[in-house]
Amino acid sequence: MSATLYAVSDLHVAYPENRPLTDRLRPASDDDWLIVAGDVAEIFDEVTDTLEALSKRFAKVIWAPGNHELWTHPQDPVKLRGEQRYQALVAACRSIGVVTPEDPYEVWQGAVTVAPLFLLYDYTWRAPGTATKAASLAYAERTGIVCTDEMLLHPDPYPSREAWCDARIAYTEKRLTDAGPERPMVLASHWPLHRHPTEILRYPEFAQWCGTERTADWHVRFRAAAAVYGHLHIRRTTQRDGVRFEEVSLGYPREWKARFGAEPPLLRPILPPTPTG
Repeated sequence: MSATLYAVSDLHVAYPENRPLTDRLRPASDDDWLIVAGDVAEIFDEVTDTLEALSKRFAKVIWAPGNHELWTHPQDPVKLRGEQRYQALVAACRSIGVVTPEDPYEVWQGAVTVAPLFLLYDYTWRAPGTATKAASLAYAERTGIVCTDEMLLHPDPYPSREAWCDARIAYTEKRLTDAGPERPMVLASHWPLHRHPTEILRYPEFAQWCGTERTADWHVRFRAAAAVYGHLHIRRTTQRDGVRFEEVSLGYPREWKARFGAEPPLLRPILPPTPTG
């Protein structure tokens, strides 16, 4: 059997209904790789324990953090914040053989570079009819749709989440540029690179916590064979400029049960792509 590059995100293993589904994530062959595009869990040890279990099943596991991994949750014994928390997760992943956004990019089957990205967001995907971050946040507060990041995702030592995002974009842009044009890429980020996947959000004001205008052309600029993401919990495939955007979330039990019943889809094949794209 030929090897497959799979992807999944938003496992949210703290939910009792999600944990057995995560335990069912298995490769189809000994050579299969798995991208985990963020939101494994909120508690530090649950994140690393889950990734370690997956790394024992798949030939390679590649992780990009989501917002939930970066939370400093009141119930988490690990009280690190911001960049220190992220770097501690990177160190833990390296100790179990999981590839992170700080590691050299891996090459799939000698043909495609797989780049896990940690980018965050900068409030440029603003709520309808608003022109500033302050107005967009005020809109969200009026509707009651405010991301928990505002309470639990600390940007230390940066003065704001958008400043941290700015630093991550500068760092990542250089790495992707330095990777050169020799191969196409799979770009794997928790947050979508382009705003179009947020157009179907029930609450469009939530888009301000979903990405940045500064990556709107990265799928073209960096020769993406596919752009993998999660975060929105709307599992689907879209196209932009001839590039597949693959939402690979599991999501919360109430969501996947409503859409899929007792058997939600789990692993999404990225390479080779499924016949439907």
